[in-house]
Amino acid sequence: MQSISAADLKKKIDKGENFQLIDVREAYEHEEFNIGGQLIPLGDIVRQAGKIETGKPVILYCRKGIRSQVAIQRLQEKFHLTNLINLIGGTEAWRKQFDV
Repeated sequence: MQSISAADLKKKIDKGENFQLIDVREAYEHEEFNIGGQLIPLGDIVRQAGKIETGKPVILYCRKGIRSQVAIQRLQEKFHLTNLINLIGGTEAWRKQFDV
């Protein structure tokens, strides 16, 4: 499984690189704090797979990086997507790295 650190994700955002960012947490978590990702909760990820880009990198995140790993596994098994990347440590790593 491909992964990315919070620091490397921030570099991609700052450079304006073309990728999709997806938050697989629940709506209340997304409302409390997010890093700009489109909300598709883990429980809906397979049903809403049509919203996931196939022609560019897609970075998924959650609070600690576990739910996003599960989401990637489900999407890879069902749709054989190869462009999915997990944010290591999720929003907790982001907040720690950038003191948010």
